[in-house]
Amino acid sequence: MSKIWTKKPMSAFEDDMKSSQLKRVLGKWSLTAIGIGAIIGGGIFVLTGTGAYYHAGPALALSFVIAGIACVFAALCYSEFASILPVEGSAYAYAYGTVGEIFAWIIGWGLILEYAMGSMTVAVSWSGYFNKLLKMFGIHLPEYLTSDPASYTGDGFSMNLPAFLIVLFVISILIKGTKEAAKANNLIVIMKVSAVLFVIIAGAFFINVENWNPFIPAARMVQEGENMKEAYGIQGIVSGAAAIFFAYVGFDAVSTQAGEAINPKKDVPFAIIVSLLVCTALYILVSLVLTGMMHYSDFDPQGKYPDAIKAPVAYAFEIAGQGWAGYIITIAATVGLVSVLMVMIMGQSRIFLGMSKDGLIPKMFSDLHPVKKTPAKSLMLLGVLIATVAAFTPISKLADMTSFGTLFAFTMVCIAVWILRKKEPNLQRNFKVPALPVIATLGICINLYLIWNLSHEAKYLSIGWLVLGVLIYFTYSLRNSKLHKAGYGETFKAEQKPLQDVDVDIDNEK
Repeated sequence: MSKIWTKKPMSAFEDDMKSSQLKRVLGKWSLTAIGIGAIIGGGIFVLTGTGAYYHAGPALALSFVIAGIACVFAALCYSEFASILPVEGSAYAYAYGTVGEIFAWIIGWGLILEYAMGSMTVAVSWSGYFNKLLKMFGIHLPEYLTSDPASYTGDGFSMNLPAFLIVLFVISILIKGTKEAAKANNLIVIMKVSAVLFVIIAGAFFINVENWNPFIPAARMVQEGENMKEAYGIQGIVSGAAAIFFAYVGFDAVSTQAGEAINPKKDVPFAIIVSLLVCTALYILVSLVLTGMMHYSDFDPQGKYPDAIKAPVAYAFEIAGQGWAGYIITIAATVGLVSVLMVMIMGQSRIFLGMSKDGLIPKMFSDLHPVKKTPAKSLMLLGVLIATVAAFTPISKLADMTSFGTLFAFTMVCIAVWILRKKEPNLQRNFKVPALPVIATLGICINLYLIWNLSHEAKYLSIGWLVLGVLIYFTYSLRNSKLHKAGYGETFKAEQKPLQDVDVDIDNEK
């Protein structure tokens, strides 16, 4: 059993970087765009409606503040790790080098949940906006092709076909190459940020301050599907922060791309912090504008505007009598959510890549295309799985499970960076978390508190996922781990140099 606590030596990470076949093509601003591209999406264009109605009302802005603060603590810890271990794998790789293989596996397994469920959520969100866009032009798809079985009001077969197809489309882009995907993402991010600024500025002219009264509605029960749940009040603000937390996963996605960054030790921390700060500010402003334009109770899916919860921002302008703005927002959201999906699936495949290179999952997940240098096999398998689940699962179930995976990973990173600072104080750190004991403690406590406030169903399903992961680790991963087989060659046998003495020649890799 002692093997499960084995840590991956720092020199092995350096060897991974030197032998990596991934192309280093991402600069500082491309990485920042990846973060913004992943963060601005479902949170602004979709979850603002569900967060306002099912959780916090106008106080949704405070939910975003709480989630943003929790993310800042985790982002600082991520940034220090990224400046030390600039490799693909994100929190999984960080844990492998600090707290041991079993923790790394559990985090990696949690990240699989986070990114897979996040991708599915975004695919369903995109479908909602795409259907609204079609309706604007007089095209109406039959309900059985746009609804998952749980949401379908008719009899017989149903599936969310647009969600299924958009995943396959994104997979085809990602297989072509990281540089090409990054260029497409950059253009989409410019469009999305412009649309969000438009919402904030134009929407401010249609705010009715009476919609903010009371800003924190009294706690009461609301119907969600077939069940009743408590909403609003202080508890509603906290549960809202937990439910929308997955929207912030974008900065984690930046760290998964470290293996393709030109200067990862400096640029990845920069991109993580800048993308988080920019997007948190935009989230808060949009939620204030949205709940000012439209009363939070109007997002009731059983109420006067049943479709408003699926595309809240666009509907708010329609209800304000500004249908032309709805066209702009719907088009921007439809295109913009594509980049979110692109980043999420790309991050998922890189986590698989890191775990596969370590032998913890099958080799096919680290096989690269001979020309494109992308994990094509992994991407194709991911595409089929994500597309299928997105086509048949309600969005609320997906979002909460994504939040669990995100919060769990953030908690473990806050713990791991503290451990590494104590055990390896002399490692070269291009970025250091200020007041680490305070920041790490706050990050751990807030993230665990938000996990506690997720729905019971999401917690039970997520814990079941982690239990399944532990079983797979002991039956497959432990026996195939390259760490135990000395699969990295002499790096485990020779005297290991400190990380700062084994510098990667970035210029030669450009």
